[in-house]
Amino acid sequence: MSPNRQSATLHRSLPELPSLPRPLYGRTESLTNRALTFRHTHPWVQLSYAIAGVLEVQTAGARFVAPPQRAVWVPAGVEHQVFSSPRTEMRSLYIDGSAVPWGPDACRVLAVSPLLRELIRGFSALPAEYDEQGAPGRLAAVLLDELRAAPDVALMLPLPQDARLREVCQGLEDATLRQLGLGEWGERLGVSEKTLSRLFLRETGLSFRVWRQRQRLLDALTPLEQGERVTDVALACGYDSLSAFIAAFRRQFGATPGEFFRE
Repeated sequence: MSPNRQSATLHRSLPELPSLPRPLYGRTESLTNRALTFRHTHPWVQLSYAIAGVLEVQTAGARFVAPPQRAVWVPAGVEHQVFSSPRTEMRSLYIDGSAVPWGPDACRVLAVSPLLRELIRGFSALPAEYDEQGAPGRLAAVLLDELRAAPDVALMLPLPQDARLREVCQGLEDATLRQLGLGEWGERLGVSEKTLSRLFLRETGLSFRVWRQRQRLLDALTPLEQGERVTDVALACGYDSLSAFIAAFRRQFGATPGEFFRE
């Protein structure tokens, strides 16, 4: 999934939720097609998680990608869109800010341990107005404890604001332009390679080479999660060899594609 694919998506409306029935509220949703919500905000924290499929949360400044081993933390008031791969099984948690005073104030991708996954699944099956003083309330408390302990992981791609860099980033989603180097992009845009390189580092904190590699690897998560052959995914993402793709994937995610999706 990429930030330049609205034409391939369907708009879906957001559920009416004027207030939270409990400080921690879970919502279950099956998405049979790739979906896109309009840019919106919530007055509460949202944890976007998918037990199947790949979710992406996009803000004005970054993409946050979450396969089933990850979830995206969205603070209250942050404008965002949510994308998903086909047949996604989504479990959203909406959390009153007073219940998570320790929560980060910016979007994060969090690792979801097997225990946290099962807690989210179990909690999502509870009625909206569960008994806060009984076992459901204790389950909610344990879930929040595990969520607090969940580590951040690097599944974020910063998006530049400069119009020239935006054009480069969008062009990298085109298979016919994917292999262009920064010098070639400079010629197209009438800007020196040195200037583009300096702008990339200033606006994203990453070099062009590192940014492009991370983009390719994040885009590979959806087809890999859906069972496509690793070789086909590697070639589609612009890698010349399977071994180069697997080595890059291992450096980024700490595991080979096969190991990562067996977790």
